[in-house]
Amino acid sequence: MPVEIEKDKFPAGWLLIVFLFLVVEAQAAGPLLIAYGGHNETMIPLWVGIEKGIFRKYGVDPRVLQTRSGPIMMATLASGGAPLVWAAPGSAISASVGGMKLTCFAVGNNTMPRELVVRKGIDTLEDLRGKSFGVQSIGGGFWLSTMVALEGLGIDPDKYKLNMRVIGDTTTVTQALISGNVDAMVVPYSFADIAKRAGARALADAGALKLVYQGTVFCAQKEAGAVTAEMMINLTKGLVEALVTIQDPARKRDVMESLKKNLRMSKEEDIEASYNVSRLQMPNLDIAPNLEAWKTYRRIIARVNPKVQEADLEQIITGSVVRSLEASGFLPEMRSRLAR
Repeated sequence: MPVEIEKDKFPAGWLLIVFLFLVVEAQAAGPLLIAYGGHNETMIPLWVGIEKGIFRKYGVDPRVLQTRSGPIMMATLASGGAPLVWAAPGSAISASVGGMKLTCFAVGNNTMPRELVVRKGIDTLEDLRGKSFGVQSIGGGFWLSTMVALEGLGIDPDKYKLNMRVIGDTTTVTQALISGNVDAMVVPYSFADIAKRAGARALADAGALKLVYQGTVFCAQKEAGAVTAEMMINLTKGLVEALVTIQDPARKRDVMESLKKNLRMSKEEDIEASYNVSRLQMPNLDIAPNLEAWKTYRRIIARVNPKVQEADLEQIITGSVVRSLEASGFLPEMRSRLAR
């Protein structure tokens, strides 16, 4: 499975130095900094939780910092510039075998409302042989979602000789497909709609596949001391209430305003589609990291990084935060609100 990386105007090392400088400056300002890579609907629980003051209700005041990719995000965590990441499980697994001791404690989405979208001239799954897929980084969330979807469709990237091209975030990859720079992509329904209006077509609905899936998770360094057990519980409370808010029809306008601002959408139909994705990706409050899902990710990542087979997943993920919220009655109460 070939990997191709688009050339940027500036060296990757220079970009990393700039990012680390920015995060150190931001951390000095006070709020709890959370680094992330994927700029799409997977961020909506954090955007809503921050912008609507939900996290502050529980004594935490986070801010988010977008990085260019999963590796830069994890480097930001390793440097101490950001004490937390909102990471794809793949990024956490890869970083752990690189020497980072992580604790990952609450996930923000557990379904994959995405479509496999292709350019004109590709009509069947068989036509994908030898074609290029746009992703953000190898081993990150975008790539992992793509690989999980392909596996669910019975497509072996090596046998099909697929070329994974590192292009950029979801918006950038969507534009690359529209302009013909890549042949295919696996993206949220909202971005798929944008591409289809420009002439692309959907080849398969990944959301209809029976998949055990988790897309993003809170992770911190175990030994850094910057994120306490109490802080993890309070962050998770804020996350849960933000998820409930997203599912509340009465708060639809609030959620859509956040999507419009952060994803820089102007068309009402795009914002509506993004809102639907935001609700579909986490229809319940099953926020505990799922060991079986993470085993699947470890196996998939091992295709490009065999060393991850050494990762001890039970040392990376923890269920203690969620168990605490179950025992305290917080999660049962929030589930009752979700059901109303």
